[in-house]
Amino acid sequence: MTGMTSNGRRPLLNRRLAEFGTTIFAEMSALALSTDSINLGQGFPDTDGPEEIREAAVRALRDGRGNQYPPGPGVPELRTAIAVHQKHHYGLSYDPDREVLVTAGATEAIAASLLALVEPGDEVIALEPYYDSYAAGIAMAGGTRVPVTLRPHEGRFRLDLDELRDAVTDNTRLLLLNTPHNPTGTVLSREELGEIAKLAVERDLLVVTDEVYEHLVFDDAEHVPLSSFPGMRERTVTIGSAGKTFSFTGWKVGWITSTPDLVTAVRSAKQFLTYVASGPFQYAVAEALALPDPYFEAFRADLRAKRDVLAAGLTAAGFEVFRPAGTYFVTTDIRPLGESDGFAFCRALPERAGVVAIPNAVFYDHREEGAPFVRFAFCKRTEVLEEAVQRLRAAR
Repeated sequence: MTGMTSNGRRPLLNRRLAEFGTTIFAEMSALALSTDSINLGQGFPDTDGPEEIREAAVRALRDGRGNQYPPGPGVPELRTAIAVHQKHHYGLSYDPDREVLVTAGATEAIAASLLALVEPGDEVIALEPYYDSYAAGIAMAGGTRVPVTLRPHEGRFRLDLDELRDAVTDNTRLLLLNTPHNPTGTVLSREELGEIAKLAVERDLLVVTDEVYEHLVFDDAEHVPLSSFPGMRERTVTIGSAGKTFSFTGWKVGWITSTPDLVTAVRSAKQFLTYVASGPFQYAVAEALALPDPYFEAFRADLRAKRDVLAAGLTAAGFEVFRPAGTYFVTTDIRPLGESDGFAFCRALPERAGVVAIPNAVFYDHREEGAPFVRFAFCKRTEVLEEAVQRLRAAR
């Protein structure tokens, strides 16, 4: 199979997607299986979320709620719960009927937003390294990707606001932001977000913010929605998701909140992607969002403790560790181990240590910037993390 049409005139795959092959996650997960390794590569929990929420999904199935096509914007109960959640946690008011749209996970929310808001020739600025679907979504929309690189400084990856300002041109249409940030674990500060907001207003930019890790911030970090800053509500599409907060990643329930005009635009693209999805799970997520504050506090404390187990173990194994302020990933530098090629390191690690990680370079346009960095996920049971740490230390 050559990947060409029968007459050989052009490849089968749309040229916009030619740079995107099989994801590194598929490759590394296959390696984990073939080597019986502990998979700290892909970011999914190895335990389910709250039992009462799982039972809510079962109850919805049995009661016949969501077994047929749900409403295009999402079931009313979930849209209301999302609006209440935004008001309760951030003081942001959204009309559940006009300013909330339920999607098939955050990945569809990102794709639909980009397809709706970006045209060929538009430039989209994204913080590098970035979640891999950002690049594919921009490409499918025909936009031009403009990376602004987060670089390590004093133990964390930092945004250079001057570099961000310089990246904006007359062709810039949209800023695509992610905070808390995957893969670096950086949480943009209130001051940084304030400067980004001023820039967006000054240059009349649209902003799509991926905030799926909103409840996973640690220590002194705080999550502040960009839409809460002056002039930002009317130009910001905020993306949330149930998967990361409630540990049901397979349910694929995400959402956007924004103005009626922006929600209508995104829905116009979304309706021709999945149309609708996850019917019974939408009812369960509505109940999950209404869980009391102690749930979110305990969830955060549990992941913070797991972060500390993995970070300490990686440090003891010789990695330089960038302690994350958010998400459930730890980025490390492998140069103290005498290594500099993250791809080669991660492909060899399953055989050497029985552990799988992800090379951060896959999240960069400038591959050399990410070459020495490797990401580990800590959304696993504590005993799994402890075993992984022991294997890594033994393989030194």
